[in-house]
Amino acid sequence: MKLISWNVNGLRACVNKGFMDTFKDLNADVVCLQETKLQEGQIELELEGYYDFWNYAEKKGYSGTAVFTKEKPLSAAYGIGIEEHDKEGRVITLEFDKFYLVNVYTPNSKRELERLGYRMQWEDDFRNYLLKLNEQKPVVMCGDLNVAHKEIDLKNPKTNKKNAGFTEEERNKMTELIEAGFIDTFRFFYPDKEDAYSWWSNFAKSRERNIGWRIDYFVTSESFKKELVDAFICPEYMGSDHCPVGLLTK
Repeated sequence: MKLISWNVNGLRACVNKGFMDTFKDLNADVVCLQETKLQEGQIELELEGYYDFWNYAEKKGYSGTAVFTKEKPLSAAYGIGIEEHDKEGRVITLEFDKFYLVNVYTPNSKRELERLGYRMQWEDDFRNYLLKLNEQKPVVMCGDLNVAHKEIDLKNPKTNKKNAGFTEEERNKMTELIEAGFIDTFRFFYPDKEDAYSWWSNFAKSRERNIGWRIDYFVTSESFKKELVDAFICPEYMGSDHCPVGLLTK
């Protein structure tokens, strides 16, 4: 099974930058999108052979997630059951025979870390949500987690230690998630691989120079380890300031 996660930074804009060609070329069984930035009825996609699921933010042109899957899921759920968190269209959960698939767009702590306090509460509540699912069957969670976990996961760690996405607080929450029984699949297969990034600033030709961050992940339950075949990043695909990341399973 081939699964793809991609923060498209506005799906309508991404469609104008070759999204459909990329979608077809990836030829995945499941594609999870984050930051779709649209409302119901604002886009028409003809993705033959896929079931589609959407979670829209209440605020127009903001956040939002979508999942396209060839296999019909047993059930679908939106949000994590906490009103404070469920207004921004950040989570879609699909249940399959072997696992729960959770597509997430984690809140950004923003400049000056103005949303860091909210982010910390989100992290705890979202981790608890995953752990409850994990009691029933393994979890495959993917998305833009808005954190570079280790120094190896961004080009310039020393100058970013107090910036959103690389604060000690955010990194510690990622560690808590891993220690709760989950696997960062890319580091599971490639623990020492450097210069592997999924997001680049639009400034100073960062992408051309590969001055980036790895903030897009596939994270699975430890109990799903035997199903993992490979994890990968696809920097060759343009259309967003993020690139697709993927997971292969048995």
